[in-house]
Amino acid sequence: MPRSPELVWYASYGANMSLERFSCYLAGGVPPGGSRANPGCRDTAPPRARCAVWLPGGVYFALASRMWGGGLALYDPDLPGAAPARTYLVTSGQFGDIAAQEMYRSPDGDPDLARVPERGRLRLGAGRYETLVHCGDVDGHPVLTFTAHWPSAAVEPAAPAASYLGVIGSGLRGGHGWSARRSAAYLASRPGARGTWRSAQVAALLFEE
Repeated sequence: MPRSPELVWYASYGANMSLERFSCYLAGGVPPGGSRANPGCRDTAPPRARCAVWLPGGVYFALASRMWGGGLALYDPDLPGAAPARTYLVTSGQFGDIAAQEMYRSPDGDPDLARVPERGRLRLGAGRYETLVHCGDVDGHPVLTFTAHWPSAAVEPAAPAASYLGVIGSGLRGGHGWSARRSAAYLASRPGARGTWRSAQVAALLFEE
């Protein structure tokens, strides 16, 4: 990207695929099933557009979430296959504020997104969501997400919490139009969830919504 874009597509592959959960990053508040309040973005305007996409690579669960308990959804662009995601067209400032909140920091700075290599990565820090990834472009705007700087093979998988799976599943259903069973099968197959969660168990969580 030759210059810092005014608008970017923020791509979520985890809980923020749920519009209800993502709204807490914009306006602030505690998401359903969560345990912490988000301060919200300095600019609380809703996204200008949203769409479903597939990101090259895969999603796995590892570490521990302060919000949900259990493993966190992380993205490894070097895994085989493709990962379903939901994108939101936001300002670069909103994107920076969302990234800051993912690291439990105050939203108070604008990132220089021009530093992100085209279809590449920019490591901003050692944290779990401090590496920016440029996944391509949609309608002339870059698709950006954030994840950990390490590969999935470098960390021990960790099973996600039921509430977390429920929110991600809700996002898959709302963003991609998947059925509860298809969403459950996908989530139960992810490293970290696989072997702990069966597809039928995850589907039961989604049918309870």
